[in-house]
Amino acid sequence: MEKGFISVQSENIFPIIKQFLYSDREVFLRELVANAVDATTKLQTLARKGEIREELGDLTIELIVDKKKKTLTIRDRGIGMTREEVEKYLNQVAFSSAQEFLEKYKDDAQIIGHFGLGFYSAFMVADKVEVVTKSWQPDAKAVIWTCEGNPEYTIAYTDRRTERGTDVVLHLSKDSTEFLEESRIQALLEKYCRFLPVPIKFGKRKETITEEGKDGKKKTRVVEVDNIINKPAIWRKPPAELKDEDYLDLYETLYPYSEKPMFWVHLNIDYPFHLTGILYFPRLGNVLEIQRNKIRLYSNYMFVTDDVKEIVPEFLTLLHGVIDSPDIPLNVSRSYLQSDSNVRKIASYITRKVAERLNELFKKDRKDYEQKWDDLGIFIKYGMISDEKFYEKALRFALLKNVDGEYYTIDEYREKVKANQTNKDKKVVFLYTHDPEAHDVYIREARARGYDVLLMDMVIDNHFMQHLEYKMDDIVFARIDADTLDHLIDKGETRDAVLSEEEQKQVEALFKEVAKERDGATVLLKALSPEAMPVQITRPEFLRRMREMQMVSGMKQNDMPDFFNVVVNTNHPLIASKLLHETDETRKQELARYLYHLALLQNGMLKGEALTQFVRESLEVVGGEKRGEKSEE
Repeated sequence: MEKGFISVQSENIFPIIKQFLYSDREVFLRELVANAVDATTKLQTLARKGEIREELGDLTIELIVDKKKKTLTIRDRGIGMTREEVEKYLNQVAFSSAQEFLEKYKDDAQIIGHFGLGFYSAFMVADKVEVVTKSWQPDAKAVIWTCEGNPEYTIAYTDRRTERGTDVVLHLSKDSTEFLEESRIQALLEKYCRFLPVPIKFGKRKETITEEGKDGKKKTRVVEVDNIINKPAIWRKPPAELKDEDYLDLYETLYPYSEKPMFWVHLNIDYPFHLTGILYFPRLGNVLEIQRNKIRLYSNYMFVTDDVKEIVPEFLTLLHGVIDSPDIPLNVSRSYLQSDSNVRKIASYITRKVAERLNELFKKDRKDYEQKWDDLGIFIKYGMISDEKFYEKALRFALLKNVDGEYYTIDEYREKVKANQTNKDKKVVFLYTHDPEAHDVYIREARARGYDVLLMDMVIDNHFMQHLEYKMDDIVFARIDADTLDHLIDKGETRDAVLSEEEQKQVEALFKEVAKERDGATVLLKALSPEAMPVQITRPEFLRRMREMQMVSGMKQNDMPDFFNVVVNTNHPLIASKLLHETDETRKQELARYLYHLALLQNGMLKGEALTQFVRESLEVVGGEKRGEKSEE
């Protein structure tokens, strides 16, 4: 037996490793399994090169828990190590055998580990680590290396291993006994190692099989089989080899019990960086919620993180799926992504591929695409707002929907309405509503004039409309209740007023008096069509948008007062004739108040006691008598 000292810069390296090497100590299992996979991959590479001629046999990696001994063993049947290799690779912290192997076989090998510190993550959970290994090389002797969490180690030949490969035996510390629980190990293997290219076995599982007996009847029985963790990493396969069922099976594995996705995009690029993956489009509905932890980053099949904000533009985090790339720079813990030129290129590539996929679906089957728009719209609009390159591409397949359920691209819609909805400033007015039921009277009036009305009811639409107005200086959005139609689409035309200036002053004074009961009201007199409503409630577009954006961002609604206009149509018969010709001042004021409350009711602004009183007054009008008065006999 030989004793020696691990080559490190500080006597305190092990406490540092134990506490600070990784932000989450559970990743020790990922690192050790990654090393086992690397050892197996190296062996397969040597076999392909013809340096190993015999059959490789079973290459399954196995994890073994021994609760009595309080040990966790990671066993592989890979390349193994000679005594010299153990001394070279284990006794010098941060000296990575993976890096040396990559240099020699860089065109053939796919090695997960690059850092050399991964093995020492074992000391975050173990008081003692044993490595029992036997090299593939002929006549090699098995070696055991032991270290108890300090720079001193022992190394000796042993007969504990007779076949090629390596056992890493962790003698778990008192504060790490959670890793003796099968459920804990199973969960970690499923999280980090489910898609590795080498079979990983952990214990047994029960499986029900159906057999046909001699009597021809089918019988079922429960048997124990090896519990293999792995599933195929289908994103590494060519799309031509995959069926829809393969993609849906992966989605079910990643997101059990989730609703099926609408479609997906398969990523595959070799230059100027390596990246594969599959991104799924879930059914978002009208919910703008960044789906944190829904896109998973892998490095050569090994799960790294589900925080991909450095790689994927924020709007793409609404998607689900997998990205696998060895070219993404990681720190020693593989949990923090550093921005560099490769990352920016990868983000740009993913954005482009998603846009191409959407455009392909739009052109291939527009009807089907339109049917998916209620789920796609919020994603595409968010992307257009937040990513300039995506905006440029999305103009081809972003849709606007009108209240009749018809869909148009932005250019198509502008051409549809510009002849009739261009104002005196040469801007095409896109009329819209967020609530067709509430705005039914306005929509009917617009239709009567040959105008078209869009449905803009997504939570992001306020921002989306402002973005389009900023990018396209020849259009403007106006909600159908933002003003009267004559002013929303102001073509510079004027309508003769029925009332004289003196009569207008009387009407204005009357409505200012009744409107005083509510803060934020401004009375405006306008000579509109006699067919238009006698009194309308409008809200200035700019102020209303600001208020609604406050609500979306979570600010208190009362931070901005509720300004609105009370527009009195001086050309309506109820104003021009009935109201002005009423000689009883009390009845005149009651009629003005009634018309004002009717407009409030139409806009959902009449509530509580005021609504109750309005209903009572309406019943009195219908009954032809005031409350408390008896009808004449």
